[in-house]
Amino acid sequence: MLWVYNIGILLYGFIIYLISPFSTKAAFFVSGRKHLYKKIASRIDTSRRHIWFHFASLGEFEQGRPVLEKIKKIHPDKPIIVTFFSPSGYEIRKDYALAEGVFYLPLDTAKNAEKFIMLINPEIAVFTKYEYWYHYFHVLSTRKVPLFIISGIFRADQVYFKWYGNFNRKILGFVDHFFLQNEESRRLLTSINLKNMNLSGDTRFDRVAENANSPKPSDEIAEFCEDAPILIAGSTWPKDESLLTSLLTGQPDWKFIIAPHEVDREHIINLQKIYPGSITYSQLIKAPRQNTQVLIIDNIGLLSSLYQYGNVAYIGGGFGAGIHNTLEAAAFGLPVIFGPRYEKFQEAKDLISLGAAKSIQSEKELKDAFESFKTGDAGKVARKYVETKKGATDQIVNYLLPYL
Repeated sequence: MLWVYNIGILLYGFIIYLISPFSTKAAFFVSGRKHLYKKIASRIDTSRRHIWFHFASLGEFEQGRPVLEKIKKIHPDKPIIVTFFSPSGYEIRKDYALAEGVFYLPLDTAKNAEKFIMLINPEIAVFTKYEYWYHYFHVLSTRKVPLFIISGIFRADQVYFKWYGNFNRKILGFVDHFFLQNEESRRLLTSINLKNMNLSGDTRFDRVAENANSPKPSDEIAEFCEDAPILIAGSTWPKDESLLTSLLTGQPDWKFIIAPHEVDREHIINLQKIYPGSITYSQLIKAPRQNTQVLIIDNIGLLSSLYQYGNVAYIGGGFGAGIHNTLEAAAFGLPVIFGPRYEKFQEAKDLISLGAAKSIQSEKELKDAFESFKTGDAGKVARKYVETKKGATDQIVNYLLPYL
């Protein structure tokens, strides 16, 4: 099976290279890895041992960030290396101040893994939630570098738990310790004879609670909102955005802030067509006093602070691969609405069971959910849920400290 895996990795890299002239993300993926080893050697002290944090993308970075920052606070002298697989993480956090270096992770080949790990010389390696790479994990194991998975979560339909998943189970076997989000994950790992785990919870709760306690204010956003009730639609996709138009005509007293997942120029122009009279954030900061019902956020990085101005949140992605981050909104005390694809997210299930979230599939269901959340205490329930789930960071850091 290893040869199939190796061919798959090479084929993936070749396809990304072929589409890079036509895809911004693919272009970043390719260009960011050019001359990577020279960049690493020039930016970091390769003679020192580093703490290596790897994140698939921006969401995983925010998830693992509390652990990274607490370790840095305890050991300010220890250098940290941060890697990303996805451009959406690297391009936003490439200048992250607490890391000695932030880099793209090279594709998982035996040669890349050996060279990369030799250069960064890790003391420990911490991967957040998922991304299980055979060669990187194997080299870490061979070099006796402790490898930890934090905020790990597993589902019964994953290949690790199928009869044909021996190779994938072998990858999991290289991990020294799993810190898991829920009991189902612990049960599943136990079923394949893994015992090196703690049920620590999800570090995202610590991160979103911290963000809600000290959000970045925006005078322009506050002025746009004035005293109107606000619906914040975060990380939306076209299906979400189309559905949301049905709310506008019946809610003249409400204002809407749409923060789409994709902020390329073509998509923003299309959004302004389906929301006539709307303005973008770029237009707002140039001319703040504009009377409009809809504000479209046309840059990245604002969303986590936008929720401070909201009353109800709609979270996008539920009509595609799966919903985006509901916890950022819940931490600010907003009830949340999202599409039908939420089964992979424990917090979404929890919020629904508590009455602080609703899943919808149609315009009517969206309108009904919105009406039910315009009044009541659902937002307070959402905030309390986040508060009761904090604490994973301390548990993880206390376990890791003896290795440093």
